[in-house]
Amino acid sequence: MYARKGYELVKDFASGEKGQLQHFNEELFNQVVDQCTQHYTELEALIRKMQEESVDVRETRNADHYGALIHHLSLIRNKRCLMAYVYNRAEIIRNLAWNVGLELLELPEEIQEKFSDSEKTYFGKHSAALQSYMADLDIDLNVDMVPPKDPYIKVRVLHDMGEGILLSDKTANLARHSMHFLKRTDAEQYIARGLMEELTG
Repeated sequence: MYARKGYELVKDFASGEKGQLQHFNEELFNQVVDQCTQHYTELEALIRKMQEESVDVRETRNADHYGALIHHLSLIRNKRCLMAYVYNRAEIIRNLAWNVGLELLELPEEIQEKFSDSEKTYFGKHSAALQSYMADLDIDLNVDMVPPKDPYIKVRVLHDMGEGILLSDKTANLARHSMHFLKRTDAEQYIARGLMEELTG
């Protein structure tokens, strides 16, 4: 008790590789929420007891006061741990939208499995907002921020994607191990998802 579960939740997030998403620890998350409820109930009971005894809650320094203080501080600490856990996971999810793709189905299955239901909803709404903004501006913000020397790059297909894949200026047969000369803007989404690799030199 006393915020230990909150500490374990943050430690669980920190134990993963930086920038990589781990499975949402729903069991531990719910334990911290339950612990917050316990602290709040105990805090409320102690304050009510002091009020019933006509004790000045703000000025009195007795066992009940310090007990209420411990529950209050534990509650705040647990809430901060919950927010840190959710915020840091949300930051990784936002980066996935920028670096991998704006559609949930574009993400590799092993990444999708690590999302909670609410995180899937968050990813969808965040991506929809980005797509709407880019459509209004008529600009793709997901491409390189530094202008490339050549708008075309040579790539090798790593996974079979089938025939008739529609690109910005043509359709292509993206069979495994085939090599193509594609617009960088067309190839980047596939490179980010590990479906292609850029050939240099």
